[in-house]
Amino acid sequence: MKKAIRIGTIGAITALLAAMYVWFFVYNKPHQNFEMAKPEKVLSASQCFENFSKNNTPDDGKVLEIYGIPSSIETADSMVVVCFYFKKGMFGDEGIRCTLLPKFQKAASKLSTTDTVYIKGFCAGYNGTDVIFEKSSIINKDK
Repeated sequence: MKKAIRIGTIGAITALLAAMYVWFFVYNKPHQNFEMAKPEKVLSASQCFENFSKNNTPDDGKVLEIYGIPSSIETADSMVVVCFYFKKGMFGDEGIRCTLLPKFQKAASKLSTTDTVYIKGFCAGYNGTDVIFEKSSIINKDK
């Protein structure tokens, strides 16, 4: 009987420590600040699209900074998406789509489709037609 109680106590303590570890290091992990993150690469939008369309996933899951002349600025509900188009596909224009953080949505309305813009964001990958950037911010290179 004493042996069963000892094994149960050790098992309960082990389970408690495992639960604390999971909560602290997995569930309670701090979120990355993509606005302040340093980009791993800086490349032109056309080069980024070409890398993904040929190599498939060279920079998935990285913070990248891209630059180029945007083709359009799309708005849908509370989202603003800056688009760079490079070719016509079966389902429409193909290129890069950058969803902006809410802080930069007002600045996106002032963007011109004739001036170069620098955008930094989390590259979520390539879906076969577009390279998707999430949590993007507009970089002011005039400073």
